Amino acid sequence: MNSTSTIHPVVLCGGSGTRLWPLSRKALPKQFAPLLGGKSLLHLTLERLAGLNTDITCIASEDHRFLVKETVEGAGVSGRQILEPVARNTAAAMAAAALLADPDDLLLFAPADHHIPDAALFAKTVRGGIDAALAGHIVTFGVVPSFPSTAYGYIEAGPASGDGRSQAVVRFVEKPSARVAETLILHGGYCWNAGIFLVRARTLIAALRAHAPDILLACERATADVPVDGSFLRLDREAFSACRADSIDYAVLEKHKDIAVVKFEGAWSDVGSWNAVSDLYPADDAGNRLSGKARALNARNTFVHAPHRPVVALGTQDLIIVDTPDAVLVAAAGCAEQVADVVRKLSLEGCAEATAHRRVVRPWGAYDSVDMGERFQVKRLTVKPGAQLSLQMHHHRAEHWIVVKGTALATCNGAVTLVRENESIYLPSGAIHRLENPGKTMLEVIEVQTGGYLGEDDIVRFDDTYGRCGPARTLADAAPPRPRPTQRARGRRRCCMRL
Repeated sequence: MNSTSTIHPVVLCGGSGTRLWPLSRKALPKQFAPLLGGKSLLHLTLERLAGLNTDITCIASEDHRFLVKETVEGAGVSGRQILEPVARNTAAAMAAAALLADPDDLLLFAPADHHIPDAALFAKTVRGGIDAALAGHIVTFGVVPSFPSTAYGYIEAGPASGDGRSQAVVRFVEKPSARVAETLILHGGYCWNAGIFLVRARTLIAALRAHAPDILLACERATADVPVDGSFLRLDREAFSACRADSIDYAVLEKHKDIAVVKFEGAWSDVGSWNAVSDLYPADDAGNRLSGKARALNARNTFVHAPHRPVVALGTQDLIIVDTPDAVLVAAAGCAEQVADVVRKLSLEGCAEATAHRRVVRPWGAYDSVDMGERFQVKRLTVKPGAQLSLQMHHHRAEHWIVVKGTALATCNGAVTLVRENESIYLPSGAIHRLENPGKTMLEVIEVQTGGYLGEDDIVRFDDTYGRCGPARTLADAAPPRPRPTQRARGRRRCCMRL
């Protein structure tokens, strides 16, 4: 093996997250949700890949850019984030990453939402594919199957290579029926397709040019002039949107000849359903698997995920129970694969909980919608040390900020006030304001909104550290309808008054 070859990990962070609802949702797909020991699957993936290289590229949706950046920082690694304006599946994502890399770079493409507990064995297995990748093969990694799964695709492995570490790929098999899966297991020459690839950038580009030239051309246009914003690289929206959406398996691998497979003999899961999640937890004598504050009494084969409050399963059998602050799933274990259908139905009914959590992550921290009713909403804001919200204004709502932890720096129509614990400040509608954490600990603020319209789209940003201001959003462009003089005067007098 060429031990001097540097592996450059690329994490594919796409995914809609419907199969693990209500923990995973469109706004917070499963790779970002705290699933194991308070860590997300992306966090665990980054820690695992750090054993190969701590400089890790992530390719993700523009909408999830701050989730990715926060996770990268939390995992103690570094690297850039390539941002997709729209989802176009793995072929386009991998093409873009290869085009933005050095042609000789040895790229390791890994999904963000898989669980592999043995990081050392994983790193050893990946290194076992280096020689084959340097020889011009696309190297895929196949998991030695432990049971005849119908949820995974399979790889048929052929003759071993000269170094004995890899084998030629004979063919890829779609997700089989139960009978076919049993046959494949008995045959012994098949392994699960883990969707992890080691390949030189130039090798992947050549394979795309041969088998999917339209995808490569669209990605060449999308990466021709990529704007850089800190660690973010933004693909051209028009060019990337025109790209065909297809998986790397269909677009390239099933047509390509030079493919090798290295077998991984450790535990692996794509965490594709709540049944798969439950398997990650130890079972008690009755087959119950419990997470967080869950309890089981006279229950059998029941999985309970309860990170926030006590949830008790009494006399249940073969159930999945998932508790979140704003939605609860109770399902028969045999129906776990139908959760995505439930999400689609809820979405069609206009249920906000189908796609968004009560707690929403922002680049400066997060907010949690604690309560809401007619003409009011209460949020709990957490602001990172040194972070600040955008300089902004709302047309239709006023806000009260009550500091419960830390010290806030509040700006209101140009006046700057230091607000300490147990103090508060009032911001009338139309006031141009900003909240900042000047301290070294987390700032916690209770925000009470009042007004006739409380939607998140009632916001005009004038200045933003995180580049979220639109080009037309200037002070003049965003000015609300001119109020009556008495209202303007009253607004000025009340601005920034302590309550």
